[in-house]
Amino acid sequence: MIAHSTDPMPYQTVIGLEVHVQLKTRSKLFCRCENRFGAAPNTQTCPVCLGLPGALPVINQQALELAIRAGLALNCEIPPLTKWDRKQYFYPDLPKGYQISQFDLPICASGHLEIVDPEDASATRRIGITRAHLEEDAGKSIHDEAAGRTDSRIDLNRCGTPLLEIVSEPDLRSAAEARVYLSELKLLLTHLGVSDCEMQEGSLRVDANVNLWIDVSGEQVATPIVEIKNMNSFRSVERAILYEADRQFLAWQENGKTIRTEPKTTRGWDDARESTFPQREKEESADYRYFPDPDLLPVRIPRAQVEAARENLGELPAATRTRLEHEYKIKPYDADVIVNQGPAMIRYFETVAGLAGDGRRAGNWVQQDVLRMLKDRGETIESFPVSAAALGDLLARVVAGSLDNTRARDVFTAMLEKGQDVASAIAALGIATVDAGAVDSLCRELLEANPQVVEDFRGGKQQAIGSLIGQAKQKNPNANPQAVREALLRIVATM
Repeated sequence: MIAHSTDPMPYQTVIGLEVHVQLKTRSKLFCRCENRFGAAPNTQTCPVCLGLPGALPVINQQALELAIRAGLALNCEIPPLTKWDRKQYFYPDLPKGYQISQFDLPICASGHLEIVDPEDASATRRIGITRAHLEEDAGKSIHDEAAGRTDSRIDLNRCGTPLLEIVSEPDLRSAAEARVYLSELKLLLTHLGVSDCEMQEGSLRVDANVNLWIDVSGEQVATPIVEIKNMNSFRSVERAILYEADRQFLAWQENGKTIRTEPKTTRGWDDARESTFPQREKEESADYRYFPDPDLLPVRIPRAQVEAARENLGELPAATRTRLEHEYKIKPYDADVIVNQGPAMIRYFETVAGLAGDGRRAGNWVQQDVLRMLKDRGETIESFPVSAAALGDLLARVVAGSLDNTRARDVFTAMLEKGQDVASAIAALGIATVDAGAVDSLCRELLEANPQVVEDFRGGKQQAIGSLIGQAKQKNPNANPQAVREALLRIVATM
């Protein structure tokens, strides 16, 4: 294992990412087989996705529409014409011996995605998108090495499922940037309904192309590009890039600080050992012998269809974050947390904030109470027992001063457990509003019984008054701590 240094390194890491996302269609890309995860092996196949003689593919219109939607959100150009190509390679989980993909005329090209700079939250970085193209997936090889067995089995259910491969420019300069880019891309695609992006189900897969730019006597030299595969989480992507950068730099030093002319290679990531390992030399486009698929006609994309898709995109996550910050006066971090929960949570928060009249308080409650309970109960916001209207009503009472935070949380718990509305929960808990006169009487009683507190407060110990607020809550749990504090300070000032 290579130990990662925390000191600045004498090189710049150059990273490009290839992200394969499985599109959220009902059926596969070129046949009617169901596009669903979790079925028994080899039960979602037909002559088309198995590549049997005489079977002809038919394009899935929904996959085209989702690809255009994603491309527009990534600021890509959508050409008037796109076509299909055959990518030739031989592997046990590719029964046809070729993959239907797109080579020189992809459906999306020349875009970009803006991300927050991980080293400066007030700055953004624009990461170029080279292309995003449609292709069918291959099957899955299942290797069983348990109990001394070394069997390999093939599940062809995934054959023919629609993929959108999103290829970035080599604009990323750190492992942290790569992770932020992937998080933002996943958020965007799930928000649009293009993909569920579940890495554990294989509907989002990442390959990282990594090399170094090393400054040698004022000249910049580049190490050979290495493609890293087998990364099953964004954290794994980050660690793999860190490891590979260090490995390439050490290899350069061991080679006498010279760059060897080597072909692009592929390395796998071993998560348990936290290291990459060699797999094979990387094929170039010529090795795949691309040629236009003779069974599929080119696709013309009318401008009217593109513009209609653009109009239906709605507000994208980056714009929503900015709007929530300014409209509800919440911090960038809070806006990011809310937006990352998805459109349903955004709507929930906005309803709560609007009814409460306090965006920051609404944001705190949504993050600290609602999200915590959703996690504990394993629920989604759509099925959460406390509606946005009910929570907004509760917080409006807190803002008005008729409830303090402690009592409000008691009410929230009652609403959650018993399905009560705000008024019913307040009545069941015996919570009553204490008028100003009762608060004054309680405060005078406490001040008379605690002359030392008054003396300490006048002597400059501002915190001395806190003990009386606690006593007031013990005598009358319905007393609002803020109202008690204000009354105590006012009375002491006139004594």
